[in-house]
Amino acid sequence: MNCIIVDDDILTCKILEGYVSKSTSLNLVGVFSDSVAARDALTKRKDIDLVILDIQMPEMNGFDFIRSLDFPPNIIIVSSAEEFALKAFDFNVVDYLLKPVTYGRFCKAIDKTIRYFTRKEVSTSGDEEIFIKKGSSLVKLKLTEIIFIEALENYVTLNTNDDKFTIHFTMKAIENQLPSGVFIRVHRSFIINKSMIQSIKENTLDLNVGGAVKSIPVGKSFRDSLLNDINVMAR
Repeated sequence: MNCIIVDDDILTCKILEGYVSKSTSLNLVGVFSDSVAARDALTKRKDIDLVILDIQMPEMNGFDFIRSLDFPPNIIIVSSAEEFALKAFDFNVVDYLLKPVTYGRFCKAIDKTIRYFTRKEVSTSGDEEIFIKKGSSLVKLKLTEIIFIEALENYVTLNTNDDKFTIHFTMKAIENQLPSGVFIRVHRSFIINKSMIQSIKENTLDLNVGGAVKSIPVGKSFRDSLLNDINVMAR
């Protein structure tokens, strides 16, 4: 995973750089002492998978930094303040490390991130069942019942034939958790169930949602991947 470190504490940055250099799973592509510069880097590079992030920084703190990103990558918080831990997990961070960070604890966080980041195998059927909170209840849902997923700021909406469920998740995180044999991302704001595609046009595709047609935009950068992923028989 390509990663960056964002922390205004020089000593912590040096320690984390050393930890990252020991990990064969990580490739350090930048170290930033302020979150504004880090945000600029993220908008220019789309291949950064992990941000190791401090919370208490000048100009823009860690939480504001996450809020400012349309599609945050995986985030590991590194902070000297324990009181922000609960709030941090509202932002769907993968882990929260307290300074001074030991190498063992760092490794545990990276292992967790790898599990979170790695896609399920293409052969996965999607028959797995998950439980989604709705009101005060937990509703059982098969992954194959999800027709499309739409981004909504810091939330995503899972749409089925009969219902929709809004959960606190990022698109990148949920994309990494879904079986790629069943789902594909077709737009910055949409992931679709490939079996529900009715037709594909120049910039949109049509899905079958409860017997009705639902038109979904297809982003230019996602179109080639979509066409390569499905069976196209050209005359």
